[in-house]
Amino acid sequence: MDLSFDNTETAFAYKSDKELKSGRWLLKTMHYPWFVAVGSRLTPFLMKTGLPVHGIIRKTIFKQFVGGETLEDTKHVCKLLADHNVQVILDYGVEGKESEENFDHATEEFINVINYAASQEKIPFISVKVTAIARFGLLQTLDEAPRLRSGIHDHEEETAEKDRVYDRMYRICEAAAEKGIGVLVDAEESWIQDPVDRLVIDMMSIFNKEKPIVYNTIQLYRHDRLQFLKMSHRIAKQKQFKMAVKLVRGAYMEKERSRAEDRSYPSPIQPDKKSTDRDYNEAVRYCIDNIQDIAVIVASHNEESNLLAARLLHEKGLSHNNPNVHFSQLYGMSDNVTFNLAKAGYSVSKYLPFGPIREVIPYLMRRAQENTSVSGQTGRELSLINKELERRKAG
Repeated sequence: MDLSFDNTETAFAYKSDKELKSGRWLLKTMHYPWFVAVGSRLTPFLMKTGLPVHGIIRKTIFKQFVGGETLEDTKHVCKLLADHNVQVILDYGVEGKESEENFDHATEEFINVINYAASQEKIPFISVKVTAIARFGLLQTLDEAPRLRSGIHDHEEETAEKDRVYDRMYRICEAAAEKGIGVLVDAEESWIQDPVDRLVIDMMSIFNKEKPIVYNTIQLYRHDRLQFLKMSHRIAKQKQFKMAVKLVRGAYMEKERSRAEDRSYPSPIQPDKKSTDRDYNEAVRYCIDNIQDIAVIVASHNEESNLLAARLLHEKGLSHNNPNVHFSQLYGMSDNVTFNLAKAGYSVSKYLPFGPIREVIPYLMRRAQENTSVSGQTGRELSLINKELERRKAG
């Protein structure tokens, strides 16, 4: 198997010298945890004050990690990626709203994104957050309901609210099934994840009868998720639908540990990175071993995990672009993985969020924090950019 993630000429072919230098400056800034911590707290506040930070954010972190403010804005990025055989997962990056009106509006936006994706080449998936169409407090109540003597069903208003969430998700998945676009449902915090899982499994049982449309997201930094993956597979076989999953390591580690400590319950997070890596790679193996009835998206920046998935395909004599195996990385990160996979003929995409700058600030702050918390990630990105700039200079 001839695959390497060290080829910077392939990795950055779509970027100019100016863009690479701009990316290098941003990553150097993110290298300092104290700066990111202060910036993460300050930026949302500054956006509300009306101070002229909008333009600074647009030209720096927004440009690095986001496709644009509107669907139309993403066209240029999608075309650029498509020219290098890289597909796109479109993500309407608005979150944190709490009114029924906002939830209904988000539903319509998701359906608009599905229709748009179906009209374009190389946009096989869209991403959906259940917290964009459901109140966080409702999901928390539903999560706790099995442990309550009188659960959610005693409250007529909340039962009606739950039904509206179900209807919104049904409409999104129905539109996607009609257009042949995959819906990747994001993972959430552990204390609201159970109702999200139940909702996604319900949708899979309806829309994944013939082919994968609805995908659940499994965060392997949780110590119980490998078992959950296997249990979901058993349910899919029993109910005779196609299991579809996106495998990630996870995005809420600090928040999860802090809450567990504050409330004196066992942390759902793995004891260390080694355990997370072990379970992630085991999940990749499990999915590819059961490739006849599991569709998997290896959504990782970890080079070892991506190489493992590619090697397993090779060992089993499966094609690089097997329809049940897809790779994905975030836009603005790990271009060395994405573009080298694409050049080798693997099915790979960039996860591309879009939305008004004010609305995608929570997403951008998570990206900044992720770059400082993932050991060695920023250093690796910087060394690759420097290597490519040196190569171009010498050439």
